[in-house]
Amino acid sequence: MNQSCIGDGQNCSISDFKRNVYPTAYLLIFIIGLIANLISLCVFLKMWRAEKTLSSINLFMVNLTVSDLMLICSLPFRASYYINDSNWVFGDVTCRIMSYVLYVNMYGSIYFLMVLSVIRYVAITKPFTYVRQQHYRCTWLVCLSIWLLVSLASIPNLFSGTNQGEGKVTCLELVEPAVDLLNTIIIMNYGALLLGFLIPFLVILVCYTFVVQRLLKQNIVKTQRQLYKKSCYLAVIVLVIFLACFLPYHVARSIFLQAEWDLCTNGTRGSCGYIVAARKAAVITHCLASANSCLDPLLYIFVGENFRKFWRKKSRKQIKMNSAQRNTANVANAKTDIQMLSTRR
Repeated sequence: MNQSCIGDGQNCSISDFKRNVYPTAYLLIFIIGLIANLISLCVFLKMWRAEKTLSSINLFMVNLTVSDLMLICSLPFRASYYINDSNWVFGDVTCRIMSYVLYVNMYGSIYFLMVLSVIRYVAITKPFTYVRQQHYRCTWLVCLSIWLLVSLASIPNLFSGTNQGEGKVTCLELVEPAVDLLNTIIIMNYGALLLGFLIPFLVILVCYTFVVQRLLKQNIVKTQRQLYKKSCYLAVIVLVIFLACFLPYHVARSIFLQAEWDLCTNGTRGSCGYIVAARKAAVITHCLASANSCLDPLLYIFVGENFRKFWRKKSRKQIKMNSAQRNTANVANAKTDIQMLSTRR
């Protein structure tokens, strides 16, 4: 079967809604995410230069930062597309890369968050194993494995390029696909839902269930309180990211694709209400999924090894340097004033 979808879905268009929502959301995420992640990356680099090494947790967070910056740098292109009334001017190759980068970032972030949760679980429940496994080689191997997995799994998105029609070049759109193609997309969506979201989410929930049970069974001594706090922070932030960003997106995307399938095979049946609602939900949750790049820096502040301590140390040092420079400048000005008074006399 290779028939085309029924075209009356054009009457249920939400082009104006996209043009109003996407540019504002993308540019806001771009500004906040770029500033937060660049500052975080600079702090990690300074920590590495000062200490000549990074802990396993910080190394995973550096990779998470790089992943977020990849997505953030693609957002101005997406915003420009919708500001330009859904007309793509950056070429077919760039269109394919934009779609590819989104899914590499999303599932890369999910897996890095999963690994961070597993590490914190090991640190709480098996501290001696955690200490023995603090090896750069193992950490880099896990990071490379995640990048390789999400990069290969996202390759199908490189096959979706630009489309010419009605005097515009469209990109990032599901434009009247053939039934067979839409069926393939739905199957891929369920695969991504299972492997890219449900399994990591279940692993995270299991890890935190055991962590909470372990912490409730024992008295938290003073030396363990910091680790306990970091575990709580990590659990709360990761669950917020999943429940606010990734869960709504995957649910809405599945409903949206099923609605498009119904439209493709049965038409609107005289009403656009359901398909319009599904499309608008997909737009809103897509923005929420992109916003994970703004929430990830919270992990670095509350969970990063020595992140806040290093930041405070550098801040105090900078304040002392500024104060010393001001004192030097004041002394120099005073000497100049004295010389001028002496000359006048």
